[in-house]
Amino acid sequence: MAKKIYKATVSSVEGIEVNSHVRDFDFTLDEPISSGGTNKGMNPVEALLSALGGCETMVAKSFAKSQGILLRNVKVEVQGEFDPDGYLGRNPDAKVGFSKLTSTFYIDADNTEEEVEKYIDFVTKHCPVHDTIENAPVFEDKVVPFE
Repeated sequence: MAKKIYKATVSSVEGIEVNSHVRDFDFTLDEPISSGGTNKGMNPVEALLSALGGCETMVAKSFAKSQGILLRNVKVEVQGEFDPDGYLGRNPDAKVGFSKLTSTFYIDADNTEEEVEKYIDFVTKHCPVHDTIENAPVFEDKVVPFE
């Protein structure tokens, strides 16, 4: 099967607010007022947490039946540990991004605890966002004149 390409175009709006355009959708990313933004949207690291939780939830719902899970409902809470001293350059030994991510799965299913735990292991192994974070892709940066 041919590889599929996804694309997001992110443009500066005002201050540090940006607009992200993907397919037919637009959303705003910003920072809280306390971080120099105008609080018009979630910040990028919050969006990353949301993307991870959204992907894990969708995978859980998509594969439940085929994996023998009688899933009634699922909710995922994602928490990230972040030391702003790394990002702000105050501590050269601090990681710039998240140092730990924790996904807490709330599962309502007619299965044993062991079956659900095995299923969540399947979910995390089949979640593209989880895999992308856990197994970093090759990065390539390009600089071109502004259009």
